[in-house]
Amino acid sequence: MEKLHDHRKNYAKAELLENEIKENPLEQFHQWFLDAQENPAISEANAMSVSTVDTDGCPRTRMVLLKEYTWEGFIFYTNYHSRKGKSIEACPKACLHFFWPALERQVIIKASVEKIAENLSDGYFHSRPQGSQLGAVVSPQSQVIPNRQFLEDQLAAIEKKFAGKEVTRPINWGGYLAKPYEIEFWQGRPNRLHDRIIYELQQDFDWKISRLAP
Repeated sequence: MEKLHDHRKNYAKAELLENEIKENPLEQFHQWFLDAQENPAISEANAMSVSTVDTDGCPRTRMVLLKEYTWEGFIFYTNYHSRKGKSIEACPKACLHFFWPALERQVIIKASVEKIAENLSDGYFHSRPQGSQLGAVVSPQSQVIPNRQFLEDQLAAIEKKFAGKEVTRPINWGGYLAKPYEIEFWQGRPNRLHDRIIYELQQDFDWKISRLAP
């Protein structure tokens, strides 16, 4: 095994000060997301982790792709019968996390989660490449399968079925809207004295802004 005591770097690329931030965290996220999108060292700025809580009380984290963000929140798509789908059904909350090492930035979002309208899921599903559509139909996501060949055989059968036809969106596949009630922006700083600004949604729907110690 290997000790990692000396694996460290000094963060000094930017700062996050109260007199420069936006009053609304969605505006602040938009600014940071554009920075990440424009940075050539970041290949997928929209890659984020989604953490949910399993029925045994243990958190489970996986990477997904953010597909849209609005004033309401953050939208991603998945199989509703997957592990994350079942966890969200049992406890409709999640933690989203963006990490952009090239910018020495993180965004941590606590949110309530709900399904989006079916017509919106239909619209996104049919905007995907057909291979991705067929993959969503074929995969019994998170279920145990016998081997890789099982998927290949299922895909071959479904390709034949939908040859020259529009692929129907499975009713158990669609989008979720994660509506934030807490968003933390983390900017790496020298000497581990990182900038941490947190927005907390209040009962009057205003956002309370505070600084957290690193």
